[in-house]
Amino acid sequence: MRIFGISIHIIVALFFAVHAVRTHQNMYWLLILFLFPGLGSVVYFFAIYLPELRQSRGARAATRAITQLVDPNRAVREARSDFDRAPTVAHRMRLGAALLAAGEPSEALQHYQAAASGPFATDPALLQGLAQAQFATGDAAGALATLEKLFATNPQSRQQPDPALLYARALAATGASGTRAAFEQALTSASDAAPRCLFADWLAAQPDAADRERAQQLYADIVHDARHWPRHTREHNREWLQRAQAALGK
Repeated sequence: MRIFGISIHIIVALFFAVHAVRTHQNMYWLLILFLFPGLGSVVYFFAIYLPELRQSRGARAATRAITQLVDPNRAVREARSDFDRAPTVAHRMRLGAALLAAGEPSEALQHYQAAASGPFATDPALLQGLAQAQFATGDAAGALATLEKLFATNPQSRQQPDPALLYARALAATGASGTRAAFEQALTSASDAAPRCLFADWLAAQPDAADRERAQQLYADIVHDARHWPRHTREHNREWLQRAQAALGK
């Protein structure tokens, strides 16, 4: 049993040593881990590993998912409380964002419209939130106008993933010219599989056989790439992966 206990300490120390090397920690951690495998592992866990784990994307996503499951209205409730206590533009925008995330775009739109009538009318976050609320309530033309204003006052936002994709979707919804180019732009700044899947959806509905062929390729690329996604990426892209698989009949 004593030998088994020692071997467990060594295995744990080796695990943390590999982590230290991969994350470029100071090399004195290796000395601590190998000279004092039991105590060193405990110290490394609380000093390095646990804080990093808490800050990881996967941990944050898990925390958000648990919070949403246990108390789905918490974000809206807290944002509404802050706004009632101090009805500032910042608090109004935070409430609008929380309402959007909670699937309440109509109320969110009211808050964004009220905020847009003041001195922060050209604030990028405000304009983007307003466009999202407009699109979510079926006003694609209004979303286009808001995004055009955003791009005019903040040109770099045209290369950012969320406004670029929303612009392409709004163009597609209104049947406007420039939809293809907008989706191509969204692909260049993509941060997930959404632009590929939504562009493929649009291409699949076009009369040109070449467009439908490219749509199939985009769907196939999503399915292929999903094989190499870590768990949090797969979870984040679940909707787009399922849609791609359905389009391919898989």
